[in-house]
Amino acid sequence: MTALLFAFASAVFAALTAILAKIGMDGVDSTTATAVRTVVVLVMSWAMVFIAGHGSSLQSFTSRNWWFLLLSGLATGASWLCYFKALQTGSVAQIVAIDKCSIVFTVLLAAVLLGEGISLKTAAGTFVMIL
Repeated sequence: MTALLFAFASAVFAALTAILAKIGMDGVDSTTATAVRTVVVLVMSWAMVFIAGHGSSLQSFTSRNWWFLLLSGLATGASWLCYFKALQTGSVAQIVAIDKCSIVFTVLLAAVLLGEGISLKTAAGTFVMIL
């Protein structure tokens, strides 16, 4: 149940991200706006690590953890740069709808790269989201 609560909270915050970013980028460069947002995310993330008392968990990271988190960070950065540029120049409703195609890519990549099965329920849900 906790995972679902966090998933819905994530969806609400993602919606706010799009709306607030569109308003915040009015008259400024999208790349610079992304950098400003990223600094805020960086500070907030590290604050949460220390508030929760998890700073010492860095010692348990393996080189594999570091490499894949680095790659994930690069993918996130590329995604944010493209997303902000799209938001700045397009309709929020259109951009967010297209951005959510990442659900399809994620389900397929999870099956191929992680060996996660695609149940009929997952396939049907993904198909409905595509529509």
